[in-house]
Amino acid sequence: MTALGASMNRRYVLSMGVSLVSLAVMVASSSQSLAQTQPASGEIALETVTVEGQGGSATGPVNGYVPNRTTTGSKTDTPIEEIPQSVSVIGREEIEDRQAQKVDEALRYTAGVFAQPYGLDSDTDWFFIRGFDAGQTGVFLNNLPLYQYGFGGFYIDPFVLERIEVLKGPSAALYGGSSIGGIVNLVSKRPVTEPLRYVETGVNSWGNGYAAFDFGGALDKDKIWSYRLTGKVSGGGWETEIAEDFRGVIAPAFTFRPNAGTELTVLASYQHMDLMHTGGFLPYVGTVVPAPFGRISRRFYYSEPDIDLYRREQAMIGYEFEHAVNDVWTLRQNFRYAHVDSKERGPYPFGYLGGAPVGPDFLLFRVGFNHHTVVNTLSLDNQAEAKFGTGPLNHTLLLGLDYKYYDIDHIQAAGGGTPISPVNPIYGVLQGPTVPYLDQDLTMSQLGFYAQDQIRYSGWIATLNGRYDHVSTKSTDKVGAANFSDEAGEFSGRLGLGYEFENGMTPYAAVSRSFNPVIGSDFFGQSFAPETGQQYEVGLKYRPTFIDALITASLFDLTRQNVNTTDPEHSFFEVQLGEVRSRGFELEAQANITAGLKAIAAFTAYDIEITEDSNPLLIGNRPNVVPEILASGWLDYTVQDGPFKGLGFGAGVRYVGFSYADNENTLKVPAATVFDAGIRYTRDNFTVALNVNNLFDNEYVSACDTQFTCNYGAGRVATLKAGYKW
Repeated sequence: MTALGASMNRRYVLSMGVSLVSLAVMVASSSQSLAQTQPASGEIALETVTVEGQGGSATGPVNGYVPNRTTTGSKTDTPIEEIPQSVSVIGREEIEDRQAQKVDEALRYTAGVFAQPYGLDSDTDWFFIRGFDAGQTGVFLNNLPLYQYGFGGFYIDPFVLERIEVLKGPSAALYGGSSIGGIVNLVSKRPVTEPLRYVETGVNSWGNGYAAFDFGGALDKDKIWSYRLTGKVSGGGWETEIAEDFRGVIAPAFTFRPNAGTELTVLASYQHMDLMHTGGFLPYVGTVVPAPFGRISRRFYYSEPDIDLYRREQAMIGYEFEHAVNDVWTLRQNFRYAHVDSKERGPYPFGYLGGAPVGPDFLLFRVGFNHHTVVNTLSLDNQAEAKFGTGPLNHTLLLGLDYKYYDIDHIQAAGGGTPISPVNPIYGVLQGPTVPYLDQDLTMSQLGFYAQDQIRYSGWIATLNGRYDHVSTKSTDKVGAANFSDEAGEFSGRLGLGYEFENGMTPYAAVSRSFNPVIGSDFFGQSFAPETGQQYEVGLKYRPTFIDALITASLFDLTRQNVNTTDPEHSFFEVQLGEVRSRGFELEAQANITAGLKAIAAFTAYDIEITEDSNPLLIGNRPNVVPEILASGWLDYTVQDGPFKGLGFGAGVRYVGFSYADNENTLKVPAATVFDAGIRYTRDNFTVALNVNNLFDNEYVSACDTQFTCNYGAGRVATLKAGYKW
């Protein structure tokens, strides 16, 4: 489903096309008032601390499956129990054990996340958090936003990542405008000071192979300079017939650490993707329910091989700088510039020709589509962190000023395509011309000021957040759509309170207010106001003293307001009359039970309801796409001794409850249960592993946007890999 982009907006754009055819500098001058007296020389002697055991690093490797610390949800190095929201962390070891090849694939065992709702999309990661799409404004890399609009999104290969972290619920109090349901923060692999040399190669049962490497180490004997160089190249067949792909990524990183209190890390990457279209956009009749000819094959290729195109060039470079001014104040500045240039061409199916499947060919209607999108974006986050005490209270105070700039220059065109038969497809028919309906240059900037105070008193933990953002948006369209510009200011906040008992239990409660800018205007040219959201959450985080485990249970009540809905009086336009409420319960457990036995389990139950809409008949209904029940579990065991030492097994099960294909709740998409398994053998520095996803090849539809746009879940695929480390 290559073209279906970085957000629900992309899917809307394609549907609309068918309808048209038929800082900043950190200010840190206040350190004197809280700083302790420094030596007369002005130099600061800080002892080098090596963090081991259960403490771990907030951005480094996770010990087995159980995380201990994170920066997601606080922007400080914080134990997960002290974050007053539900946080999930997927470490490198878990990613490797399940051989996850995409970020959304790695998220399939995470509570509160509906991953891959549109099947196995070859160029985009799709996920909903707490019932809301988070793919457009909910993706962050190293706590800096990877904002996505239309087809102007970014793709990150999980091989270059150390962690994948999920903050559930509103996050604007820290990050500014972002998805109301939550965010996914991707954490890059960092330079290491000890020698690292690893190579890996693999191939799957679709005929898609890859080779990868991961090198690192110190560049000098004093370990002042260190590096990491990670890369991967892959290509070959796909589940969809005819479709092939070729892609590659390289990610160099360097760290300069002149003393224990100063560190500069430069992170960069370049990625190339050259793909053909796969999966997706198939009608309800013929996928969820049988058509007169049965069901459309899951491997059906709907595009045209002679003109099929998806190409992306993506580059990023940035840095993370940290300097300890004294034993109270630490200054940080994080920056990234990112660029993407993507092109796409090919027809999409959109229901049956004439509206119903008619033999003998049961032709599908197709619309021609193409786009060219160029994005330039930069993010800058300045932070000043102070650790101090006021009487019996211990504070970690964070003051921040951040800036985000996003520019997208894109052309989108649609036109009449030739029909195609799903039972006897004939390729090579000349396609009709496409006509541009969008030629837009859009910029958005966001300047935010934020403060956070993490306060400890005995076992009590209080977290106070406040943030103000100014957002400016400007759009110019050369085709004829209304130009618009807008400026808005929004305040976001979070108040959390927890108590950490000696037995490892930490109950907590939090209330938060969030916002998310909405790009566009209504029929009258009035710019859309930002979406807003409020959440109330209570939960329990339990880190037992007798086993290495983390269990998180949470109840939440989340309301999303100013949701765009169809304008009942003006075709092809929207109004902001919508409101959706999501209530639910999440339970997640991660455990290193013994030296060789690891487990994860997750359960999610939602009550999602449309509470306001321009169509009164929809009020009280459940939004389409999202199931209300999700459950999963994975168990992994490695033999520790004896003749079978190094032999490992893993097995998992995923359950996705039923959903609806329409907001009218008349078309139901059945529930599905899928099993995964893996086996591996490690001896000395060599590892060979075989993983099979969808072990019993269950054929199911993962979700439908409408009765015309349904998507199969990925079929059975086996992946064999071999790796060597020295």
